[in-house]
Amino acid sequence: MEIRSTPLLNGSVGTSRELISFHFGAPGKQKIYIQAALHADETPTMLVALHLKRRLIALEAQGAINAEIVVVPVANPIGLDQTVLGQFIGRFDLETGQNFNRNFPALDLSRASGRLGADPQENLRIVRSAVREELAELKANSELDSLQVHLLQLSVDADLVLDLHCSLEACMHLYANAEQWAQVEPLSRYIGAEASLLATDSGGASFDETHSLFWWRLRQSAGSAAGATPIADGCVAVTIECRGQRDVSDELARRDAEAIIDYLTWRGAITGEPKPLPPLLAPATPLNGSEQFVAPVGGVLVHRAQVGARIEQGDAVFDIVDPLTDRTTTIHSHTCGVFYMRRAIRFVRAGQPIGRVSGSVPIRTGKLIGL
Repeated sequence: MEIRSTPLLNGSVGTSRELISFHFGAPGKQKIYIQAALHADETPTMLVALHLKRRLIALEAQGAINAEIVVVPVANPIGLDQTVLGQFIGRFDLETGQNFNRNFPALDLSRASGRLGADPQENLRIVRSAVREELAELKANSELDSLQVHLLQLSVDADLVLDLHCSLEACMHLYANAEQWAQVEPLSRYIGAEASLLATDSGGASFDETHSLFWWRLRQSAGSAAGATPIADGCVAVTIECRGQRDVSDELARRDAEAIIDYLTWRGAITGEPKPLPPLLAPATPLNGSEQFVAPVGGVLVHRAQVGARIEQGDAVFDIVDPLTDRTTTIHSHTCGVFYMRRAIRFVRAGQPIGRVSGSVPIRTGKLIGL
């Protein structure tokens, strides 16, 4: 194992932060990149990364790693240092208000044009080299810019990107590119995902889609050009939501780390016989089929369903109680699916998001992810 430290741009005088990455195996057949807690308050993922790192150290000692594997257990040292009156603020940068997992720089599709040929694997190598050159030339103007650029530099040439997150209160679920579902489905099985939400472009330029969407657009562009240039799919990128923020235990973290090891074995990144695929707990559904519940009024939020529950159309999912008027507003589902995440705070203001239920029929358009 090699430990690398990448300094971020100093945000102010007398301060400095660094990005620590752990490197296993060696460049060769494939590269795996795994990071945790880009939203710094999503604590369970850091513990998963710790247990994953321990397993990889043991596997490397056995000579069982058949890939280059990079693990970043703390992907956001900026957010990890943000507290306001004792409250941990890890989702948004307090200086700019920007979500740490939005607005990653778009990669230039045209940079490798004129250099591509008939060999899809050689084209893959050329494009990756061009993108690395582009990132090396990018100038970061702030500490946040610096963080995003360095994370991309570590991951942009990876064959597989796993971005470990968690929700507020949630069951295990994941987000992936719809066209990559065949490669992601085994991961969904191994981690026990109770919902798998698929989209090609959900909006917001999140970390995972900066990778997958770049290659999708590149193939679309090359395929529509005269004499269509073949380009292999450069990166499978997945966001894994490791339940909710309070689901922090060694037992769960070990289980999740082992599931990722099982998937890497299935991919051939770790030598050995892959474990039999567990049952798929729920079919994949389109992200634009999920129903996003928003509070129509303010009040005390009472949950009528548990995360992971199967919800039918018309089921009551929430009550919002006004403690002054004794009025109760009940919110019903308009779709059928899995109740995969909900609000953690039990008081809500009108207009605030309070939960989501997956659905198989598209019902939304435009930007599909929140702030």
